[in-house]
Amino acid sequence: MVKQIGTLFIILLIAVPISAQQSFHRSLKLMGSGFQITVVVKDSTEANRVIDLAINEISRIEKLISSWDPNSETSLINKNAGIKPVKVSVELYDLIERAIGLSGLTDGAFDISYASMDKIWKFDGSMKEMPSKEEIKSSVAKVGFQKIILDSRNKSVFLKDKGMKIGFGAIGKGYAADQAKALLLKNNVQAGIINA
Repeated sequence: MVKQIGTLFIILLIAVPISAQQSFHRSLKLMGSGFQITVVVKDSTEANRVIDLAINEISRIEKLISSWDPNSETSLINKNAGIKPVKVSVELYDLIERAIGLSGLTDGAFDISYASMDKIWKFDGSMKEMPSKEEIKSSVAKVGFQKIILDSRNKSVFLKDKGMKIGFGAIGKGYAADQAKALLLKNNVQAGIINA
C-alpha cells in the first residue's frame, strides 16, 4: 500500500502478527530527504542486515536518477538534450516511460521535463522577486513531455530541445521506497514501514 501526501510516501509491508519478532527502526537522510525504515524481524543483527539492504537500494536508485550527480544516466540525458539520444539502462528507460504515461493521464500536469525551469526558479528560499514574464515564457518553452523521445528498441532517450532537462523530484522517492520494499520482501521481512 502506498499513501502519498505531498512528498510523503509511506510504504507498508505486509502487516501480520508475528510472534517472537521485534520492531527495529533507523532514520537517516537519503535522496536529500529524511527516510525512516522500520522492520519487524527476529533480532538486531537481522534488522541491521535488511535495513542496510534497503539503504543500499535507495542509494543505488539515487545514483541512477539524480540530476545533481554529473555521472548519472539522467545527467547524461540532460547534457545531450537537442544533441543526440542517450542509451540508458532498462530500469531508467522504464521509469521514464512510466512518467510519460502519467503525463498523458494528467494532461501534462505531471511532467518530468519541469526540470528545464530550474535556472529561473529556486526553491531554496533565496528568491526575492518573481522572474520576468519573458524569463518565465522562455523557461516554460523547454517543458513538454511530448518532446521526450523514447526508442524502445535501443533503450535510448532523446530530449528534442537544447536546454531541456528531466528530473525525478516528483516520483523518485516513491519509486526508491517501492524498490526497497520489494527487496525487503524478497529477504523475508514480513512487516515494516518505509517512510520517505
